[in-house]
Amino acid sequence: MSHLAVAGLQLDLRAEDNLDRLSDEIATVTRRLPWVDLVVLGELSAFGPSPAFAQSAPGPAEERLRSIARDNRIWLVAGSIFENRNGQIFNTCPVINPQGDIVARYRKVYPFKPYEAGVADGDDWVVFDIPKAGRVGVSICYDMWFPETTRTLAWLGAEVIVHPTMTNTIDRDIELAIARASAAQNQCYFVDVNSAGHLANGRSAVYGPGGEVIYEAGSGRDIIAVELDLSHVRRVRERGWHGLGQTLKSFRDGPKTFPPYAGGRSSALDALGPLVKPTSSIANRQD
Repeated sequence: MSHLAVAGLQLDLRAEDNLDRLSDEIATVTRRLPWVDLVVLGELSAFGPSPAFAQSAPGPAEERLRSIARDNRIWLVAGSIFENRNGQIFNTCPVINPQGDIVARYRKVYPFKPYEAGVADGDDWVVFDIPKAGRVGVSICYDMWFPETTRTLAWLGAEVIVHPTMTNTIDRDIELAIARASAAQNQCYFVDVNSAGHLANGRSAVYGPGGEVIYEAGSGRDIIAVELDLSHVRRVRERGWHGLGQTLKSFRDGPKTFPPYAGGRSSALDALGPLVKPTSSIANRQD
């Protein structure tokens, strides 16, 4: 069997420097639960949602996160920080190994536009291998609303998707439906970690490769520690969940090109107009 012990930290954080708090929380988790291999933080946990905190990578925040991973000898998917890269701002998730090395940086492909204004689109996918366990993929918050993102990670062999989130809006219930469907469609574990309290409304969740509910948190602070069996993912992908659909094999063997990806423009989508914030329909009404 190949097991991966994951702890998702659903924390009540502020829009400020939270690095000391994150260091304390991670140290507490690893003391109490020394079997944990991988810690996942919520999106923008380090400083909150303001691009004013953007810094380079490598930079001081990343160096601090590297030391936290090294001191606790854990893999760390460090939520995300705003990264200033050659004058562009990205929503970037560092992936750090137990030696404190940066294994990868995932830049959010779908910032929450038009609200996440001024944040550039990432253009690459991140999967990484944890020895003796398996392959992990990373996406961030709004990414999962686009099924192509999770499918691409599964295509690259990800058996677990870790998904830092910072959602404080009424669509959290819909996000959980998407996360659960993503797990089933891609026959993988899906670990969705939201913040709580001042920055977000919690309800982090872990789903299995048949879409089964492993854990769903409430709205307050929670430490979600679960042991995932990646050999179960491999069996589900080979035989189907409970011997049912072999989804990834069917996708592999089915049509090679779907119309939306064949090139060209969609007149139906072009007719939707520009991507802008909605305005008041009452204020603009002409009597």
